[in-house]
Order: sequence, then structure tokens, then C-alpha cells
Amino acid sequence: MGNELSGVRMRWVGGWAWRVGGAVGVIWLVGVALLAPPGPSATTKDPRLAQRLQRAVHELDLLKKQNDDIRQVLHDFTKQVTSMNDEGGQEGVQTSNGNTAMVVELQKKLEHAQRMLQQADVTADHKSGTSDFTPSLEFEQTRRLIEMGVQESWWYISDQLQQLRKKVGVHSDFTSHIDQILEEGADHTRVTQFDLHRLSQLDGLGSWREQEAADLSGLIQNRLHALQHPPDCSKARKLICNLNKGCGYGCQIHHVVYCFIVAYGTKRTLILKSRGWRYNKAGWEDVFQPLSETCTDPSGYSHSHWPGLNETQVVDLPIIDTLTQRPTYLPLAIPRDISERLARLHGDPPAWWVGQFLKYMLRLQPKTQEMLDNMAETLGFQKPIIGIHVRRTDKVGTEAAFHGIEEYMSLVENYYTALKLRQPDVVKRVYLASDDPTVITEAQRKYPDYTFVGDPNIARTAAVATRYTDASLKGIIADVHFLSLTDYLICTFSSQVCRIAYEIMQGIHPDASSYFKSLDDIYYYGGQNAHNQRARFPHSPKRSDEMTLKVGDIVGIAGNHWDGYSKGVNRRTRQNGLYPSYKMEEAISIADFPSYAAVDDKRSRT
Repeated sequence: MGNELSGVRMRWVGGWAWRVGGAVGVIWLVGVALLAPPGPSATTKDPRLAQRLQRAVHELDLLKKQNDDIRQVLHDFTKQVTSMNDEGGQEGVQTSNGNTAMVVELQKKLEHAQRMLQQADVTADHKSGTSDFTPSLEFEQTRRLIEMGVQESWWYISDQLQQLRKKVGVHSDFTSHIDQILEEGADHTRVTQFDLHRLSQLDGLGSWREQEAADLSGLIQNRLHALQHPPDCSKARKLICNLNKGCGYGCQIHHVVYCFIVAYGTKRTLILKSRGWRYNKAGWEDVFQPLSETCTDPSGYSHSHWPGLNETQVVDLPIIDTLTQRPTYLPLAIPRDISERLARLHGDPPAWWVGQFLKYMLRLQPKTQEMLDNMAETLGFQKPIIGIHVRRTDKVGTEAAFHGIEEYMSLVENYYTALKLRQPDVVKRVYLASDDPTVITEAQRKYPDYTFVGDPNIARTAAVATRYTDASLKGIIADVHFLSLTDYLICTFSSQVCRIAYEIMQGIHPDASSYFKSLDDIYYYGGQNAHNQRARFPHSPKRSDEMTLKVGDIVGIAGNHWDGYSKGVNRRTRQNGLYPSYKMEEAISIADFPSYAAVDDKRSRT
């Protein structure tokens, strides 16, 4: 009887020993794995890395201590079971009370071991959702390349199927089959994109992306503030920019951004001349906060047109269209000193960089903010919501082609179909901005199951005859503001209004580079330096209009055809033609700007 009971106890304790020992090993390995996200960068210059590593090592030590404690409990189990067996062999059957007491004691120790395992589990689970580590540049870029590749593949497949559908004819038996493939293929793509989105939330790097975006933005905003507030304005080197460029609102805003980038690149305080602005005679400061509270005087002891000399105090800057001796730091270039961090964080570094200047420039006066807050309440602006900007009037046929509302809304429907995978009961809202008031009524009539948010009065003021009025200015500011706040933007990048909304978006989210679909152009900046891509894989032409690619070839991109192919010129062979978009990566332009180390040091001390 004693030996039998001892055997039962041995099997029972042994089973728990295996379970606990196995769990210890698993939790130890999981803890180590989760505390080290994919590819931490060994070369990062992030000053917070040492603190993060120290905290990670401390948590690893805690897990190791818990592991040692559990092993000690197992050791005690084994020792006590051995003692029970020895006593049973020497003295025969133990009393029932003695056996019960021993089992109770073992049960308590097992419960203690379980509590320690649960505590270790909680620590590991907590670390799986967030991370203080900096991922490698390659990891983040590869993640974005996969997302882009899925989209480019579907664009190619759907375009080929649609071409095939046209060839077989409407009455062919194959037509319905092709339509079914298109429908199911779109669903496959949406589910894959859903999984990729979920992976980006589960990779443990969400908190790093949020913090890194805030840190980088804070760094640049502080530099711009310091540039615009020199210690002595009378001695400061200045760059003069005239707001009244002969073009519309979006073009003028981008003109000021260009001036500001040159000011940053020459380390000169930007003086914006805005009195008599065609949109508001009172000037910039009547709508937006001034670029400087302490230095607005354009005078100086020496004056010159661009480029002037380094010692020239005041330099007048021409518009970008007539600029000679173009500096290398014009868009789409980004500063070298933040290039690695920015390329790791963001899918469109040039747009983020432009967005930082807009973030500083477009700080609203209280009355402008109040106007927008009242409009948001009146319109019922709430999320989730898609923004679409339909460009018409004087631009169609000259700067842009006509795109019917159906083209926009098919993309809207696709977005909401995908969103329903995460939010089944989502209300389908659209913020609709246009310079044609009939577009809103047309959309409401054709798509009654959507809630359209927009003001036809804004569209009326955008007409050519009333464009340069106070009402028109308020309307365009409102449209850009609300478009930038939407979850996804559908528009034509040939429109500067659309591109400004996209650029502002980049300062609102850690990375909003994929939160758009353009019906025509890729992102660009008017007057930019060359936009290049780099071949990741070779390509042999399948058609006469395609180019040959070798790995590493630099291609100047002219545009994406949104059918799996882009068009450009091979810098090596000078061949113009089409090439598969999925085989390329961005060749980011990196430029040397003046050092702002003293400004950064002062900020870190405070």
C-alpha cells in the first residue's frame, strides 16, 4: 500500500515537475525573444538606447531569478518525494494523516510555483505588445516593401484581367468568370492587407514608432523655432520671401515651404512679406501665427539677390521656377543628420520633411481655430472618414484630366469593405471637397448609403471669379484641414491642395505614407530635384516599351501607371521605358545642411 501510494505520488509530482519545468523553459525562451524585437540596430545613435538596454537586462535578470526560484521548488519536490519513498521502504505503510499532510504541503508548493509562472507570463505578455528597442532600418523598410508589393501585385493582376475581359468581349462565357476572379482576387488582397496591418500592430514596435515620430518632430520644430528667433534680429542673417507668387493657395503655401527650406539650408531667419496678400490684404498673420515673434524686420546693413555671399546680411529669394545655382537640399532631399532615423521610421521621408515645415507655418490664430472647430461641429465631422478631393473648373484639361465621381467612389467602397473586416458595423462617411458645388449633390444622389460631409458653399467660393476673397480663403483652409484629418485620402496629386493635405497628414501620424490613393500623379514637389528609384532585382523586357534593369540601376521615375508598371529613364543606359514597380525601392536623396548641434544641445539640457 505504501509503495503504491508512493508510486502515485511520484507520478503525480513527476507530471507536475515536467509541466513546470517545460513551462519554465518556454517562458525563458519567449521572454528573451520578445525582449529582442527583429533586428535591433547596432549602429543606432539614439541616446536612449543605453537606458533601454539597461532596463531590458534588468527584466531579463528578474525572469532568470524567477526561473531559479522555480528550479529550487522542483529540487525540493524531488528531495521530499525521495524521502517519502525511503521512509515507506523502511517503515511500511504510512498513516493516512501523515500522507495527507505531505500531499497538502506539496500542493502548496505547486501553487506557489504556478503563481511565479503566471507572474513571469504577465511580464512576457506585457513585453509582447510594446518595445523600447529600435528596429533595424532593413526590418522597417522590408516590412513596407512587402505591403507595397502586395498592392502592386494586385494592380498588375487586376489590370491584366480587365484587359483580357475587353479582348474576349462582353458576351463571352469567360466574362463572368473573369469578373468572379476580379472580385475574389480583390477580397484575397484585402485579407492579406488586413493581416499585414495586424502584424504591424503585433510586432511590438508600436510604442517605438509613436515615440520616434514625436522625438524627430520635436527636434525639427525646435530647430525651426530657434532659426526664427535669433538672439539679435538687427544682426541676424535673413532671407526675404514674398508670399504673393502669381498662383493659387496651394501653390503659394508650397512657395513659402520652399523659402523656409532654403532658410534652413542657409541658416538664415525667414522674413515673409505678406502685406497685400491676394487672399487676405491684412497678411499672413491675420490667419496664421507669425513665423517669428521677435524678428520680422527685413532691413540690414547689406542686401543682395540670391545667392549673395555668406556675409551678406539680407538675401532676396526668387521663386523656385527661376532659381539659379540650385542647392542640393531642395526637395526631395532630406537632411543627412536625421536621414537614417527618418528612413527607418517613414515610408515617404521627403513628404514627412515638407510636412514639418507646414506644421510650423500653419499654426492657427485663435479665431481661425475657432472657425474650424465650429465647422467640425456643424458638419458633424467624425471618424472613421475618408477624404476625397475632386478637382474641376479651370484645372481640368490643362493641368489635370477629368475623373468622374464613380472613379473616386470605387476606391472609397474598397476601403470600407476592407475596414469592415475590423469594424463590421462601420458607418461609411466621406469628407468631400471640390471646387465644383454640383459634385456634392451628384455624390449624394448616386451613393445614398454614404454619409457625405462637406459644404457646397466652400466649392462656390473656389470658383475662379471669387477665388481670391476672404470667404474663399476660409473655405480652402477648411478643406485642407479636414482632408488632412481623414483616415484615408483619395485625390489627384496633380493638385497642390491634395498634396498639402497629404504632407500635413505626415505630421499627425507616425507614418501616413500609405494613407492615400492618387488617381493621377505620384507624390512630387513643384520645382523638385530629380526623383530616383533603385533596382533591387534585374529585369529583362517582355515588351518593346520596357527597359532593361540590372541590380543597382538608378531610374528617374516619371510616374506610376498603377498597373504594376512605372515609367522612367535608366540613368545608366539612358533608356526610357516601363519597368515593374515591385522590383524597385526609393533612392532617397540625402543632402548636407548646416549643423544645428548647438540648438540640439541647448534643447537636451532643458
